[in-house]
Amino acid sequence: MTYILKNPTIIWNLLLEHLTMTGTTLILAILVAVPIVLLITRLKWLKVPVLGGLGLLYTIPSLALIILLIPFFGLNARSVIAAMVIYSQVILVRSLTVGLESIPSQVMEASRAMGMNGWQRWWRVQVPLVLPVFLAGVRLSTIVVIAIATIGAKFGAGGLGTLLFDGIAQTGRYDKIWAGAIVVSALALSMNGLLLALERYTSSAKRMAR
Repeated sequence: MTYILKNPTIIWNLLLEHLTMTGTTLILAILVAVPIVLLITRLKWLKVPVLGGLGLLYTIPSLALIILLIPFFGLNARSVIAAMVIYSQVILVRSLTVGLESIPSQVMEASRAMGMNGWQRWWRVQVPLVLPVFLAGVRLSTIVVIAIATIGAKFGAGGLGTLLFDGIAQTGRYDKIWAGAIVVSALALSMNGLLLALERYTSSAKRMAR
């Protein structure tokens, strides 16, 4: 805590870098995951190969995946963000797929009987019903992204991992190591709590709508 209290500006700047990487990754990951899910829900035969392929990518160690992406994106935050987007897909695609498949067929039939078109059914019926499950996936993805972003500091991506690797490189700088570990943990716990509260709110709203 001593290093944190004595260097609030450094901590704040590294925290902003970490949040920027996390936020950018989640936005890109969701923009990629939603079309994939819409595709595999329409073409059922794609579900097994797509989820299997994403699961296979998820088994690749994060360091190895980032290294594999360096020739394409460079030794910078872009390679780290690309790796985190890939890692997030298996979680987001699975959660959104499960959420959509859990919607009772009677509900969809009723929405069609009311004259709703495809877009109206998606926005007014499917999104509200699937949101709690999808937010659970976003929450898990956020924790994974925060952790991998910490490793990303080794590849010039910045963020709170800088404190950890600087502390390791500078003999005896356990204050930096502890500071980095504490702030990363606090960030992960805060984001988990915030998204969990949002998840519970949408779940209660869904029950009230019923």
